[in-house]
Amino acid sequence: MPVISWRVVPAVLIVLAAPAFFVALIPWLGWTLLAAGMIAAVLVERLAPALGRPTVRAGTRQDTARVVSRDASIVRDLSLIAIGMLIVSAIPLKAELDNLAILRFGVALAGAVAVPYLISRFVYRDRAIGFPWRGGGRWSWFQWAWLVGVLVLGWLILPFYFITSGVYLNWPVVDTPDLIARLFVGVGAVGIWDELFFICTVFVLLLRHMHPVTANLLQAVVFVSFLWELGYQAWGPLLTIPFALLQGYIFLVTRSLAYVVTVHLLFDAVVFAVLVHAHNPGLFDGFFLV
Repeated sequence: MPVISWRVVPAVLIVLAAPAFFVALIPWLGWTLLAAGMIAAVLVERLAPALGRPTVRAGTRQDTARVVSRDASIVRDLSLIAIGMLIVSAIPLKAELDNLAILRFGVALAGAVAVPYLISRFVYRDRAIGFPWRGGGRWSWFQWAWLVGVLVLGWLILPFYFITSGVYLNWPVVDTPDLIARLFVGVGAVGIWDELFFICTVFVLLLRHMHPVTANLLQAVVFVSFLWELGYQAWGPLLTIPFALLQGYIFLVTRSLAYVVTVHLLFDAVVFAVLVHAHNPGLFDGFFLV
């Protein structure tokens, strides 16, 4: 266990690049932290006894993943996270709805998921990243109940957050059918991407080297930092931190991408409605409490 605990050090350095990129908006600090994290990962891997290294498994489901011959490499796995963050950090994350902004977002976010996946599969050949759609099978009654709970909590909390804090102004005015449609697609697409990158990439890669609680806390730092630049500012982290941690926990329990995506899309449906409401006073009068 002491060997594995040392692997947290380079992971923390890599993860701290996220607030540097997306909160402080200091690219050189993010690059420095990524470089320091990769150097630390190389040192930890070279100094770690082979017997102390965790075994790498091909696949994300513990019950079906097959053991492969090579050890899990903290260098390889953190390099995938670093590559994804570098791709995302290459564009401004301010919410915009024009064609160029949508194209820019689409290319960068798709690349941040696809490039690490392809490198893992075809260069490193360890299949460290996967997207287990159905996970553990049929959803339990509690899982269905939680979906209802997400809608109720979103309805109660999100209008108060967006409107009283004024953060809805971080999103463009949507006052025509075309802009409303673009916002609907954009909010949903980014929500799906969040789970593909923060959970199925960052969280899964960190899980190979440390305790699930530690891995979840670290992925939440990346998750919340991205959402901050996207617009969830003011006291938004009081909402986004619990949400990120819950999404990590839910995935850990269910191993179902379909379920965490469903939770996220339901939450984002309320976000979309609140943004339209905030920019068009009177449109949803009587539906929201604020």
